[in-house]
Amino acid sequence: MSQKPVTSLDVTYNVSLVTLNNLPNNIKLISEVFTSIANEGISIDMISKSPSVKGNTTVSFSLLYDDLVKAMSCLNKFNEKASKLSLEIDSFNTKFCVFGKNMKDIPGVAARLFNALAKEDIEIKLVTTSESDISCLIDEKDTDKAIACVKKEFDLE
Repeated sequence: MSQKPVTSLDVTYNVSLVTLNNLPNNIKLISEVFTSIANEGISIDMISKSPSVKGNTTVSFSLLYDDLVKAMSCLNKFNEKASKLSLEIDSFNTKFCVFGKNMKDIPGVAARLFNALAKEDIEIKLVTTSESDISCLIDEKDTDKAIACVKKEFDLE
């Protein structure tokens, strides 16, 4: 008897994606950025950091829309330390997470998830993974389609 790779689906609405472009690839500075946000009582979620190019990197993360103004206020303070820093904000997103404790032992779960979303022409803006879950940030307008196709693909109720 085969085990299901995905056993549940969790959805978070009203998520914003923040991208810091041309951030110096300095872990102390990056740490200061996240500490500044944390000190404002803001929880961030999905985080992606690109490899360094000519000493700079790109860092993206998600947070609840309600915390966006406070986060932007924190981030604007870093323009002095990173003169070429530019911020991109992408709101009106939904994060959905598929979970399954057996996922780590079953190859192809991400491929199935991406194929299901691709068939519905749903863009994944950001993705993070662990051994037991895959979280995707998508446009809010695609939420119902994404939930339906993922439930169908992984036989979830």
